[in-house]
Amino acid sequence: MSNVVTPGRLGAPERIVAIPGAVRAPHALVGNTPVLWVSQPLAPAGRGFWAKLEGFNPGGMKDRPALHMVARARERGELAPGARIVESTSGTLGLGLALAGLAHGHPVTLVTDPGMEPMMVQMLSAYGAVVEVVAAPHAVGGWQQARRERVGELLAAEPGAWSPDQYTNPDNVAGYESLGMELLSQLGGVDVLVCAVGTGGHSAGVARVLRRYNPALALIGVDTIASTIFGQPPGERLMRGLGSSIHPANVDYAAFDEVHWVAPAEAVWAARTLAATHHASGGWSVGAVGLVAGWAAAQYPSGTRIAAVFPDGPQRYFDTVYSDDYCRANDLLLDAAPAGPVTVDCPRAVTARTWTRTTAVTDPRTWTGSKR
Repeated sequence: MSNVVTPGRLGAPERIVAIPGAVRAPHALVGNTPVLWVSQPLAPAGRGFWAKLEGFNPGGMKDRPALHMVARARERGELAPGARIVESTSGTLGLGLALAGLAHGHPVTLVTDPGMEPMMVQMLSAYGAVVEVVAAPHAVGGWQQARRERVGELLAAEPGAWSPDQYTNPDNVAGYESLGMELLSQLGGVDVLVCAVGTGGHSAGVARVLRRYNPALALIGVDTIASTIFGQPPGERLMRGLGSSIHPANVDYAAFDEVHWVAPAEAVWAARTLAATHHASGGWSVGAVGLVAGWAAAQYPSGTRIAAVFPDGPQRYFDTVYSDDYCRANDLLLDAAPAGPVTVDCPRAVTARTWTRTTAVTDPRTWTGSKR
C-alpha cells in the first residue's frame, strides 16, 4: 500500500494511510534517532565518524533511561501509581523524567544547582516538574552530593516517593539497549565507540550491546577536566552533562580502552565547528565527544567504523557555548583547532588542564587512600 494520501473532492483525503512517524503519545517519539557522517575539519580528509544524534529525541538521550527506569520500577511495585518521582539532575535526565511522569501519571520533583541554565529551569517547569535548586555545594562531593542529599530529604518527607538514583541504578545502563541496537541496524556494526561519561549509564549500556556482536570493540570515554570519575583531583567544573565530583557506581571502568579529559574551550571549538560545518551540534558533551571522535578517526585504520554518541542538541546552550559574550568572559574562544591530546601513563601523573588522554583506566575507588 502506498503511503500517499489520495485527494477527494475539494482536496479532502478519501483515505488516510498510516505513515511511519505518526504517533499518539509523546513518549513514542523516543528512539530511532539518525546518524550523521562527520568528517573535515573534525577529522582528516577521507576519514570521519558516525554521530548518533540523540538530540532528535524530545528531551535528548536520557529520555531512554528515564522511561526505562520508571517502567521497571512500576513493574516491580517500587513506584506506586501516582507516586512522586524525585531525582538529582543537571538537566537532560530531568527532561526525560518529566516525559516519563507525563506518560505514566507521576508528579516529578527535580533537584539541581545554580549551574543549571535559566532556560532549562523554565523548560522543566513548563513540562510540569517542580524544580528545587540547592544553595551550596557539599564540602567533599560538590554540587552533585548536595543535590543527592536534598533528594534524600525529599524522599523522607513524602512517603511513597521514589528516586531512580541514576548513579547506581542498573536500569539506567539497561535503558540504552535500544540505542545500541539502533547503531547496529544503522551501521551494520561498530569498531570504536566514543561516549561522554557522567553517570556511566550510556557508555556501559551501549558498549555492552555492541560487544555482543563485536567483542573487540574499543570504548573511548570522554570526561571533563576537574572531574573525579577517572582519578583526577576535584575542581570547579564549567561543563555540564559530563564529569562528576563523585564516583558513580554505574561507571564500568573495565570496559574502557582509554579516557580523554577535555577542557571547556576545546569543547566549545568543536561544538561551534560542528554547527558551522555539519549543521548538527549540541552542548558541552557533544563538543567534547566530537573532538575526540575526530581524533580517533585519524588514529585508526581507514574503514574503521567509529560511532560517537551526541547526547543532545544545541538549544539549551545558546547562553553559554554559543554566546560570544559568555565565551569571551570565560576565555573559551580559541584562535585555532586544539592540537591534540597529551598522553599520560597514569591518571594521577598530572592534573589535566587541557586535552589529555590515558590508556591506564582503573577504578580510583580501589586506589590506596582514595576517597569517594
